[in-house]
Amino acid sequence: MLFDRTGQRKYLTAEEWDSFLESADVSPPAVRSFCWTLALTGARLSEVRALTGRSVDPINRTIVIECLKRRSRGIFRAVPVPSELIALLGAVHSLSWDARDDLTPDLLWPWCRTTAWAHVKTVCLRARLAPSISTPKALRHAFGVRGVADAGVPLGTLKKWLGHARLDSTIVYTEAVGNEERALAERMWARHFRLVAQRKSRTSSELFSDQLRPRQPQQGSGDR
Repeated sequence: MLFDRTGQRKYLTAEEWDSFLESADVSPPAVRSFCWTLALTGARLSEVRALTGRSVDPINRTIVIECLKRRSRGIFRAVPVPSELIALLGAVHSLSWDARDDLTPDLLWPWCRTTAWAHVKTVCLRARLAPSISTPKALRHAFGVRGVADAGVPLGTLKKWLGHARLDSTIVYTEAVGNEERALAERMWARHFRLVAQRKSRTSSELFSDQLRPRQPQQGSGDR
């Protein structure tokens, strides 16, 4: 699931994820808020497009998302988000938290799927991302991989945030690759290389001490 049929990676690494958000920062305000919401919630494109002002809960700092890939409607999940995203949505979309009950059910981004996809693609191109990961789905995969590999989020919690019906869909993110897998390998070998470095340091210190120690004259080295 994390690779396509040609072996191309289908998710963004931490560095690529950062580049995407930096590219979004120089986009028009509505595009910026859409891309940040997409990246920081791990939601599907259709789910973000369906959000309204009432979906944002500034007190709990969550965004309530309806799971649109279930057979029945009306299944929601609350995804925790940074306070910076809450502030961004409030500023860009003129949301008043003092009168939250008076917020209209209007869509935050009244775009069709094609327009929303095009905006994400433009941001990806500006970030110089590879075509294979210049998709909304790649951001969702990145959310899953970072949750497992970087933050150690329990699979049950990640399953809830991503809106998966089955845990099997979430487990694939434990197959971290690239920088994430290297981080795991480095932790595995850290003790070995730390011991090697200590031995080298000790050996260098002993050699330095030998160089400072006075040399004894060799027998038979006097004048003849």
